[in-house]
Amino acid sequence: MTEPSARWALAPLDDGGALLAPLAGDGSPAGPAVREPDLVAAVRARPGVARWVWRSTPEVYPRLHAAGVRVERAYDIEAAEQLLLGHEGRLGEPRSAAAAWARLRRSPVPPDPPARSAEPGSQSSLFEPRAGSEVPFEGLLAVYEEQQRRHGRAEHPGRMRLLTAAESAGMLVAAEMHAAGLPWRADIHREVLGELLGERYAGGGEPRRLAELADEVSAAFGHRVRPDLPAEVVKAFAAAGVRVRSTRRWELERVEHPAVEPLLAYKKLYRIWTANGWSWLQDWVRDGRFRPEYQPGGTVTGRWTTNGGGALQIPRVLRGAVVADDGWRLVVADAAQMEPRVLAAISRDPGLMDVAAHQGDLYTALSDRGFSGDRAQAKLALLGAIYGQTSGDGLKNLAALRRRFPLAVAYVDDAARAGEEGRLVRTWLGRTSPRAADAPEDDEAGIPQEEAPTAAGSPPTARARGRFTRNFVVQGSAAEWALVMLAALRGATAGMRAEPVFFQHDEVIVHCPAEEAEEVAEAIQAAADTAGTTAFGPTPVRFPFTTAVVERYSDAK
Repeated sequence: MTEPSARWALAPLDDGGALLAPLAGDGSPAGPAVREPDLVAAVRARPGVARWVWRSTPEVYPRLHAAGVRVERAYDIEAAEQLLLGHEGRLGEPRSAAAAWARLRRSPVPPDPPARSAEPGSQSSLFEPRAGSEVPFEGLLAVYEEQQRRHGRAEHPGRMRLLTAAESAGMLVAAEMHAAGLPWRADIHREVLGELLGERYAGGGEPRRLAELADEVSAAFGHRVRPDLPAEVVKAFAAAGVRVRSTRRWELERVEHPAVEPLLAYKKLYRIWTANGWSWLQDWVRDGRFRPEYQPGGTVTGRWTTNGGGALQIPRVLRGAVVADDGWRLVVADAAQMEPRVLAAISRDPGLMDVAAHQGDLYTALSDRGFSGDRAQAKLALLGAIYGQTSGDGLKNLAALRRRFPLAVAYVDDAARAGEEGRLVRTWLGRTSPRAADAPEDDEAGIPQEEAPTAAGSPPTARARGRFTRNFVVQGSAAEWALVMLAALRGATAGMRAEPVFFQHDEVIVHCPAEEAEEVAEAIQAAADTAGTTAFGPTPVRFPFTTAVVERYSDAK
């Protein structure tokens, strides 16, 4: 039997077997490779392995998990390669194990395989090998050994190793959440669609309520206008003497015209119909479960995305369809004011850490320190510092914040300056932002769309880059805290029937028997506390969760 501290490399074979090799502490092979005829049996026969090292978690773990084998810890080589390339200022280079192996041999580097589309209602896509991802087992071992050396050359090697471990743990959690699935009542979903959208017409056309609203929009303009075509709507407003640059809600709400009200109602229902309508229900819900394919680290800040299904954008009106099984409960937990608390931890600002040490409302505590008890102003000031709202009242609020919490404001100011100058900017653990030419142009970091580049392919402005990196260091560090929290929660619930079934930035849902609900709620908060210390070291900052034990997701808020 292997020692408890042992690490083993593993590569699945097409015939259902596997190649395995023990690893030394520096990542080098500690013994000869072994060929086993059955992947699952090979892992079961080595219960003392502390960490499995493999090319890609989606390639291996779903097969093990489906056979009832739980892996406590893993190291995902391709996830690590992505992080290491970013840290080295090479984000965008191919990140597959085959590419890393080619770089080691100074051979032509193959491009990454094209992204694979998820298959609704099926797990089969998780088991498909990706063309162009092949690498010999000895190459896999060499890549892993070299990655250990690259970790040692990182700016903060210990933090970078923790980041890689957390990202790999997130891959395990994602696979398990996909397998468990979010409980979903298709009959309730259909009822809601019927109430909101009305009858469906033959041929796949718009349902009744959308057709009615489209007629109202056209009547308001005096001629036929298709409300699902933004360019046509903008043109119709211009003909009516109203100048709008887009059909975004915030811009339309400032317009006085009879078309605005039905147009906004149409847009809201149209999104539900196209994103979560009857077709979505048929494609994505099977046997009472919605099983999206989560993508840890799917954005440059480390936040998760999903490969199909839109799990991270479940409309509130449909959350009533998320219902626990009979005798079970949903433990829904929201991290309270996570990003401001993260800023306190990473900036080490004594005043802000003292505010964030309170379990209660952070903004109320902040307002008592310097905003004459005005919670709204305190919130605007702190979020303005994080998101870069530094004009008008935001500038005045920022000045007040800078006087009271100079280290916190300086931390995000320095990140913004580095971004404007095109330098690399890192989160607390070491995830690295793209270089200036590759900086994101979306509004993930709070950059308003009107400030984003308008020309296709044009680089973002220096100011937009600075606003992105200002938020990147906070949002990315918050994503790291969340990863460590998920890993801690996974460990805490290992001996229970409870299953994490949903995760979204600062929210986690655990499906569990009713009798386990209280213990799960306590485990979530304990995981949050552990994550704060593990990710950021000893600080007084606390990360409280607002937790609700409910039968329906909609009852949690």
